[in-house]
Amino acid sequence: MNPLTHFNAAGQAHMVDVGDKPETRRVAVATGHITMLPATFALLQGGNAKKGDVIGIARLAAIQGTKQTANLIPLCHPLALTRVNVDFSVDEALSRVDIFVTSETVGRTGVEMEALSGVMAGLLTVYDMLKAVDRGMQIDGVRLLEKQGGKSGHWQADSDNSAPRGQC
Repeated sequence: MNPLTHFNAAGQAHMVDVGDKPETRRVAVATGHITMLPATFALLQGGNAKKGDVIGIARLAAIQGTKQTANLIPLCHPLALTRVNVDFSVDEALSRVDIFVTSETVGRTGVEMEALSGVMAGLLTVYDMLKAVDRGMQIDGVRLLEKQGGKSGHWQADSDNSAPRGQC
């Protein structure tokens, strides 16, 4: 197992030096979901939420979240993202909204944290826009599905569901 890279020899936190790493195309796909009461889900589906188009605003929030990752996570490098894609799927039977965020760059470090930050920003926006009618919504399943690029190459999570997702 590799040592944790965000700690120096003295055990203190530091930003990893990526200066000698080659630039490669790097892609990450992350997901998560939010579950709500059926009545709340009906508001979302019907476009009747008081704050407006919940999915549309959450899509923008997810994109913005990817771009703000270095400001939120102290040891993340600021990245010039070349692409961000946000997809949603809804499951009426579960009163659930799934989000899939794909982030991409050409650089020296990966974009996993950007994809994960985008997922959280999108889901938190759904919560914010609907909390007036359902404070018990639950965010779950936030995880990396796939990453590509860099020295470690291609990694894909074990498939434990058949939900649609972005492609690296």
